[in-house]
Amino acid sequence: MNTLTEAWRWLTDPAHWSGDGGITQRLTEHLVLTVVCLAVSCLIALPVALVLGHLGKGGGALAVNLANIGRAVPTFAVLVLLLLTPVGRWSEGPTVVALVLFAVPPLLTNAYVGMRGVDRDTVRAAKGMGMTGRQVLTGVELPLALPMVMTGVRIAATQLVATATIAALAGGGGLGRIITAGFNLASTPQVVAGAVLVAALALAVEGAFVLAERLSPQRARGIT
Repeated sequence: MNTLTEAWRWLTDPAHWSGDGGITQRLTEHLVLTVVCLAVSCLIALPVALVLGHLGKGGGALAVNLANIGRAVPTFAVLVLLLLTPVGRWSEGPTVVALVLFAVPPLLTNAYVGMRGVDRDTVRAAKGMGMTGRQVLTGVELPLALPMVMTGVRIAATQLVATATIAALAGGGGLGRIITAGFNLASTPQVVAGAVLVAALALAVEGAFVLAERLSPQRARGIT
């Protein structure tokens, strides 16, 4: 209990929130890194998953299986290996690449499953009405698959917030710097405080996505 009390005191000390290296700065860095990695991951994974799900070919299942295999590779190990490559010359490069690779599997899997889960009779009816493949994809399949797609985005975002702490190990910013600084100073309360901040941010992101899902037009129309 003494450690938790000291951690709370550390968190509520105004001096720790302002200035260079303060909580506000580290929180901003953490959010920016998360948003960038999530955006890049979406740009890579979602088009592939949506097209493969629309086509319904065997390549989609193969892509999903390969992505899931990638989950077994520790993100920290990927980061270390990238630091030894030319990518390591860019200060944030190894962290961004490692986190993007970490976020792609849930995005790819959920989007593909969502597309393949669309009722085939509905798709055939749309084609029977003369809709082109692109129109079926964007006007029928994607709206119906959107809840699953957004579930993948939510999972990826939450996992990125929790995992972006590894940026500190590569000399980057973010809330991980608070934790590593606590270890360097042998300050257990600071380490705990940093962990609490990461957990609170992850829960806040999760809650924001859940709220957005409940308020979405698709949910309001009963599409689940």
